[in-house]
Amino acid sequence: MDGPAHQVLADGRLHLQHGPIDLVLRAYGAEAAVDEAHRAAFARFATILGELVAELPELRKPISERPRVEGAVARRMVAACRPHRAFITPMAAVAGAVADEILDAMGEAAPLDKAFVNDGGDIALYLTEGETLSVGVAADFSRGPVPAMNGRVTLRHRDGIGGIATSGRQGRSFSLGLADSVTVLARNAAAADAAATLIANAVDLPGHPGVERVAATDLDPDSDLGERLVTVAVPALSDHEIEAALEAGRRRATAMRAAGLIRSAALMLQGRSVVLDDTHILEDTSLFEKTREIRP
Repeated sequence: MDGPAHQVLADGRLHLQHGPIDLVLRAYGAEAAVDEAHRAAFARFATILGELVAELPELRKPISERPRVEGAVARRMVAACRPHRAFITPMAAVAGAVADEILDAMGEAAPLDKAFVNDGGDIALYLTEGETLSVGVAADFSRGPVPAMNGRVTLRHRDGIGGIATSGRQGRSFSLGLADSVTVLARNAAAADAAATLIANAVDLPGHPGVERVAATDLDPDSDLGERLVTVAVPALSDHEIEAALEAGRRRATAMRAAGLIRSAALMLQGRSVVLDDTHILEDTSLFEKTREIRP
């Protein structure tokens, strides 16, 4: 495997890549501080993959089996998954935990106005007073396999949100549910990542004869999901079926917010969406503008 690589993009963002980990990040502030933060990001990034590989056997265990880990990123993964009662392994939070770790390394290296680390759509962010960050999210798969821009969320320092994550069957990982996408706002990216996975799993119609599922190990022998059935195809659903599946996910998200685990969530299935605390399903795909209006 090639070693860690970095590239400064034309707009000032930094691209870091090592094996399966692929990050895009940026620091904002004084030039010297930005340079120092980017150097710190790469220095920390260079060590992460090796740390995770060394602990994979524990990280693939269900959280109910109390995985024993030592590395900083692995501990973030376990901490994000521990509060949840449903089946989950620390791997559900890996992308968010990596983003959180790199963001912390940047903040410890230099004083910054704001910063973000994007790990494949799971984003850790830091904002000082008066700063904002707008994030466009591609989550609408209703018009084909290439997602359309589904909306935009603009976050401010006072929102207290440090992480955004998206999960679903159209994403990089396997899903037990039907959701095209579920995007979660939380206190950090690892927490958002774990929650998005579980909410996406909950958007489901158990026993639906048209939904195609296969054992995760049939697709990836090393999957942390083992022989659990993951969704590989979903037929066109009726309005009633879409509403029922989204409502199941909304209930899971509402319980998480009541427990203080997330701040908000937006769920998408076959061109229709539901936003946490919004009891009706929207025909349009404006859920992130709707999310901005809902504050815990």
